[in-house]
Amino acid sequence: MRIVASVERINLSLSKVGNPPIYDTAIFPWIRAIESEWRQIRTELDRVLTRKEELPGFHELATDVSTISKDRGWKTFMLAGYGFRSENNINLCPQTWRICQRIPGLITVMFSILEPGKHLPPHRGPYNGVLRLHLGLIVPEPREQLGIRVEHEVYRWRQGEAVIFDDAYEHEAWNYTPHTRVVLFVDFRKPLRFPANFINWLLLHLAMFTPFIREGMDNQKAWEKRFYKEAEAWRKQ
Repeated sequence: MRIVASVERINLSLSKVGNPPIYDTAIFPWIRAIESEWRQIRTELDRVLTRKEELPGFHELATDVSTISKDRGWKTFMLAGYGFRSENNINLCPQTWRICQRIPGLITVMFSILEPGKHLPPHRGPYNGVLRLHLGLIVPEPREQLGIRVEHEVYRWRQGEAVIFDDAYEHEAWNYTPHTRVVLFVDFRKPLRFPANFINWLLLHLAMFTPFIREGMDNQKAWEKRFYKEAEAWRKQ
C-alpha cells in the first residue's frame, strides 16, 4: 500500500488530462465514436437481460465489493478485466467488444445493472491510475431519482451519453426509480506522462497476479460454467 500511495502521488503530478472528479469528455477524442454506436451495445444488452435473474451480484464475483453491496441489487455481466477475457460473454456481445477496442488502455468491460431502490454507499477505488467510463444504456425516469456523486459533483446518466470519472475520489450511486438502470462500465488506463505511464502499466499488469484478482477470475469462471451449461440444457429440451 505504501508503494501504491507513492505511485498515486506521481500520477497526480504527471497526468496528461488533469485530475478532476468528473471529466469533460471532449478531452477524449474517441468518446464520440463510442456514443455513436450505443444502440448496437443496447441490442446485445437486451439479449443478456433475458436471463437477468441469473446474472451474478457483483459481490459474488469480487468479494471485496461486499463492503458496499451484499445483495443482488447490483448485478454484472463481465466481458473482460485485468487480463481475463470471457470468450463466452464476448461471443454473446461481439459488437460491444468491437466498439470497446477503440478505447486506449482498455482494462475492464462489463454491464453494470442497478436494480430499483439500490444505493451504493460512499466508497473509493483502490488506485488512481485508472479512469472509469459509464455509457448510459437503460436510464429510467424520473432521472432526478438516480445518479452518481463523485466528490462534490453529481451526474445523472442519459441514454447514449458517456461520462468519465476518477473512481479514486469518494463516490456513491443510487437508483430510486421503480425500474432497472444499466450502463456499460469500462475501466481504462489514465493518460500519464513518462515515467508515470510506464510505472502505471507495470503496476496494473502485476495486479492480475494478486489474490483478489485471481479469486475474482475463479468466481467468474465458475459462474460462467453454470450459466452456459444451463443455457445448453435449455436448448436441448
